[in-house]
Amino acid sequence: MSLLKLEKVNKSYNNDGFPVPVLFDIDLEVEEGEYLVIMGPSGSGKSTLMNIIGCLDVPTSGDYYLDGEAIAGKTENQLADIRNKTIGFVFQTFHLLPKETAQANVALPLLYAGVPKAERMQRAKEALEKMGMGDRLDFYPNQLSGGQKQRVAIARAMVNHPKILLADEPTGALDTTSGFQIMELFSALNQEGITIIMITHEPEIAEFGKRRVLIRDGRILEGETEQTISEHKRLR
Repeated sequence: MSLLKLEKVNKSYNNDGFPVPVLFDIDLEVEEGEYLVIMGPSGSGKSTLMNIIGCLDVPTSGDYYLDGEAIAGKTENQLADIRNKTIGFVFQTFHLLPKETAQANVALPLLYAGVPKAERMQRAKEALEKMGMGDRLDFYPNQLSGGQKQRVAIARAMVNHPKILLADEPTGALDTTSGFQIMELFSALNQEGITIIMITHEPEIAEFGKRRVLIRDGRILEGETEQTISEHKRLR
C-alpha cells in the first residue's frame, strides 16, 4: 500500500466569485521510503500541490489518502495532529523563531505534542547533534549561517520522527556548497527510511532525488529522469 495517494485531485481558488483552477486531475502515489522531487516553473501549481500533500490545504475535488486513511472529512485538529506527528516541513526561509535558541526551536513541535520539557529538550539536543549542530544548542538564529539555520530547521522537522519530510525549495536561500551539504543530509535521512518529497526548480538539486515528476499548468508529467530534467530546463 502506498504511503500517500492522490486520485483525480483538483484545486480551484475563489476570485471575486469566480473559480480559478490551479490543479487538474492529479494522480500521484508515493511509496514509503521514496525520495520524490517535484519540479515545475513558477505558477505551475507545485506549491499548491505541496500544501495539499502537507495537509495545509484541501482539494476542491478528488481523494487524498495518507498512510491508508482518507484525509477528506478530518477536522482541523486532526489535520494539525497529522502535520505535527506524520509530516515534517522544511522551508526555503527556515521559519525559525528569532528569540529562541536552536534547541528551543527544535523542541517546539514536541511542546505542541505535549512532551514534558526535560524529554523534549533532550530529544531536541539529539536531533541537533545528528545534524552536526551539537555545539550550537544555545545559539540564536541571527548567530547562525544560512546552512546552519537550515540544519536547525531539518532537526525541528525530524524531532517527532515523522514518516514524511516535505521540503519546499530547501536550498533556495543557500550558497552552492551549503546547498549540496543539505542535500547530503537529505540523502542520509532517506537511506534511514524517511520518505522525502521535495520541490525544487534547480536541476542539479533534483538529481539527488530517486524519482522526479514535472508539474506544468497544474498537470503532472512523469517520465524518465533525464527527460524530466531536460524538459524543465527548457521551461526555465
